[in-house]
Amino acid sequence: MLLDADPLVSFAWIMGAALLAPLLSYATGKRLPAVVLLICFGLVIGPNVLGLASLDGGVGLIKEIGLGMLFLLAGYEIEPETLRGKEGRTGLATWLMCAVLSFLGAMSIVGFHSSSTAIVLAIALTSTAIGTLLPIMKQHDMLDTPVGRSLLIHGAIGEIAPILAMALLLSSRSTWLTTAVLLAFFLVAAVVAIVPRTVKFFLPWMGRAMVDGAGSTNQTVLRLVLLMLAILMSVAAVFELDVVLGAFAAGFILRQMVPEKYRTPLEQRLDIVGYSLFIPVFFVCSGMAINPQAVAEKPWLLVALVPLFYVTRGLPIFLREVFFSTGSEVSGWKESLQLSLYAATALPIIVAVTEVATHSKLLSADNASILVAAGSVTVLLFPLIGNLITQGRRNAARG
Repeated sequence: MLLDADPLVSFAWIMGAALLAPLLSYATGKRLPAVVLLICFGLVIGPNVLGLASLDGGVGLIKEIGLGMLFLLAGYEIEPETLRGKEGRTGLATWLMCAVLSFLGAMSIVGFHSSSTAIVLAIALTSTAIGTLLPIMKQHDMLDTPVGRSLLIHGAIGEIAPILAMALLLSSRSTWLTTAVLLAFFLVAAVVAIVPRTVKFFLPWMGRAMVDGAGSTNQTVLRLVLLMLAILMSVAAVFELDVVLGAFAAGFILRQMVPEKYRTPLEQRLDIVGYSLFIPVFFVCSGMAINPQAVAEKPWLLVALVPLFYVTRGLPIFLREVFFSTGSEVSGWKESLQLSLYAATALPIIVAVTEVATHSKLLSADNASILVAAGSVTVLLFPLIGNLITQGRRNAARG
């Protein structure tokens, strides 16, 4: 086992895993998502198994940027109008219901004497890994389907709400001070959103220069996007908020800035930047953080957590879709079940909340590792089961 891998050697192993994952995914008929294989390869090459790669040097920074790109792309997919509509309001009400169930479920596992740990677990249980699900959804052409559109809404709420809950409930600051910090962050985000248009209005040549350099080696538009991402992530870090809040805000703002006819071409460029380097590194590094020995010592905890993710997050969504009018276009119990399984998939928020919780001594490193492992299992199982449930309908439609 190599305990002190050179950063370049680590990077080479990580990129090898990044290339091998989609190839093996294709070999399985894409039944195993590439995301899952990236996590598995990270586990194997990481310090807890073979020790071929570590997060030392610049690898940790690339992982952090990958997390940011993941949430930027997730925020970029969100239409504000859908969040303000009936389905958005229903999604928020459902999330609040999930939060209550998650806290009760967490208390049943950690015990009623440890409310702080229960809050950490509850926040993780209420999340939806929309950033992780995006490549899987694109792989199965789901984005423009009723399930895909509803999932984007539940995913947005399942990312934003846990991030805000994490800031308010896990912060070392008082609640009112944390609220003030959040308001200050949103004020900075609003300024970031306004500045490009203001500069373009007062200095028209800047707008022309941006357009002129967009398709050349200067790539001015992509540099502007990455600058916006860097600014909002750094502001979140300075304010001691989670950087994913800044990344999600960057994607949300970016969609409002870009004219509709340019959104798809820009998204294609962002996909190239994100999915070729940064995002695969994030997933591989997430796998490297899993300690299989900790999981082996408490297998019952992993077995209990995986169904708990569905019961506390997916089941309420399924029941509301089947028995109530939610404003969605999802029809039938199969699509509702697929939506609920996808919505119960979690990982990036788990990584974020466990990092905060271990730093604050609210969660041990071993339990954090098990929680990340449980999130990884949901990424493997829930979308796979959801796709199998609706596969017959898709085959019939093609026939």
